[in-house]
Amino acid sequence: MRIANLHDRLVLLTGGGAVDVERASDGRFGPDPQAIYARWDEFRAWEPSYPPEPFEAAQLGAPAPRPRQVFALGLNYALHAREARLELPPAPLTFTKFPSCITGPDAEVVVATDRVDWEVELVAVIGREAYRVEETDAWDHVAGLTVGQDLSARDVQMVGSPPQFSLGKSFPGFGPTGPWLVTPDELADRDDLAIGCAVNGEPVQGDRTSSMLFSVAETIAYLSSICTLLPGDLIFTGTPAGVGNRMDPPRYLKPGDALVSTIEGIGSLTTRFIA
Repeated sequence: MRIANLHDRLVLLTGGGAVDVERASDGRFGPDPQAIYARWDEFRAWEPSYPPEPFEAAQLGAPAPRPRQVFALGLNYALHAREARLELPPAPLTFTKFPSCITGPDAEVVVATDRVDWEVELVAVIGREAYRVEETDAWDHVAGLTVGQDLSARDVQMVGSPPQFSLGKSFPGFGPTGPWLVTPDELADRDDLAIGCAVNGEPVQGDRTSSMLFSVAETIAYLSSICTLLPGDLIFTGTPAGVGNRMDPPRYLKPGDALVSTIEGIGSLTTRFIA
């Protein structure tokens, strides 16, 4: 199953088109894309019989546009930790992106400072409340996966000692997600997906999600041992090596740049940067 946010309405993508869920269900499910996660099991059991209609990808929004919680991991790929010259974390290194930064897969984002960096990430969306979940059961709590960018103003991120990551990663538009949500059963191997991004057509990051130090299941088990994960919450699962601030010389995003982020089996999102 693939679901999306089309003109702020929940749609099911099938047969090359989009099915409006509220109309196809005769009002059983509402139009709000965020609200469906609270009824995820019921929604997954529903089988629509409604013809799809053509749509334009540029009209898609974030598949989970208003999460209550957004978790994010740092240093979850060994090569990224190595390029940062930092030790591997003993447990998922967790911070938050504030939900107001979430935007869609075809977005214009203001370059907030002169040190804005890219970080392509696999994003897991919670579909069933999780608290003290075992790793073996963790995938049962995942609605699906989408592509994300953990955009980061490095100058703001690294202020103070120790630094406080969340504000520098939460400017408006600093959480692009999309282009849609893909349920795990649609993927040949949900734990091994090619991931990468390119700036103005030049590849800058590339790896596989099997390289993550802490898998999606391990991360959910760890986070839920402390916090209650709520339906519709997002988990940004970390970025591979190849970020701009670790290049020699460092490279940052500027107005006019186009950033394309892609994950195998899910799709791509494009973020354009403006002054």
